[in-house]
Amino acid sequence: MNKLMTLAAVCMLAANLPAYAADPTPAQKAQQDKMAACNTKSEGKTGDERKKFMSECLSAKPAKAESKISMCNKQTAGLSGDARSKAQSDCMKGPTTTAAAPAKAAAAPAKAP
Repeated sequence: MNKLMTLAAVCMLAANLPAYAADPTPAQKAQQDKMAACNTKSEGKTGDERKKFMSECLSAKPAKAESKISMCNKQTAGLSGDARSKAQSDCMKGPTTTAAAPAKAAAAPAKAP
């Protein structure tokens, strides 16, 4: 009886093994992609030279994306006063859509003199 129950338990575990070997998580996928990229770049290197290269390549952090405010500061570097303030504001808002501008102008009532 014990052997039969043990056999049943082993069969149930074996049936669920594919669930444990599921797709990699996003972090695992990123690490696999990084390993593949570093491996490709290391072609032609052997021995200690390759070990050192792979170590540096795999431990390298990805470059940070430039923040929006930093980018806008660079774009408005030569301006000052109100012109800089307006340019900073426009930059931080992002690109304007050309379709929205005429619609606003048409919707505004004309002022009488």
